[in-house]
Amino acid sequence: MSDSPQAASARLRVVIADDQASVRQGLVLLLGGLPDIDIVGAAADGEQALALVAEHKPDAILLDLHMPVLDGIGATRRIVAEHPGVAIVVLTTFADDSSVLDALHSGARSYLTKDADRADIARALHAAAGGLTVFDPRVHATLLAATSRPASAPTGPTAPVAPAPDGLTDREIEILGLIARGLTNSEIAAQLFLSNHTIKTHINRIFAKTGSRDRAAAIGYAHRHHIG
Repeated sequence: MSDSPQAASARLRVVIADDQASVRQGLVLLLGGLPDIDIVGAAADGEQALALVAEHKPDAILLDLHMPVLDGIGATRRIVAEHPGVAIVVLTTFADDSSVLDALHSGARSYLTKDADRADIARALHAAAGGLTVFDPRVHATLLAATSRPASAPTGPTAPVAPAPDGLTDREIEILGLIARGLTNSEIAAQLFLSNHTIKTHINRIFAKTGSRDRAAAIGYAHRHHIG
């Protein structure tokens, strides 16, 4: 039965944070009607979001970036520091590179724009809670443009990549660059003619060396070091 204790325990517990009441209430109705999501709180600003996260210990939070009292970037930093087990999914109007990269550097796991539909949002929440990263097409395009645009590099062919710190090998830099371009493990494995197991091993080492807890953090690291 769908209402058995086992089924109920599989429901994803989510907090929503958006300063626009109509958007916030719409998301509560939209996502709360799904059988596998339980909305445990809705906040109008970052401070309220933090209080709800502390009270309910959700699996994930869906939050806007531009909110009063404490904005989404500040809330993200606080949640990562105080509640590291809560997956953060940004849902906002803005897809410019500074907004995207600020959110990812602060610890957001996924980033969607507000034209995402209910299925996209639900998928991103479940993926983030499972440790995966989801970007919608606009955000992916922004990231790809940002990570492929070195700050002050010559425009000649194949300008050399400056060596990355933290002991990354050439192969790890290559794989990190492909992660920054949005490739999945399977796509990276196919491109480099390596097994999925080998790619996973390399990615685990990349995460350990760069201090990245997930792909979003690794992408932020790649951007800072002009890898990709």
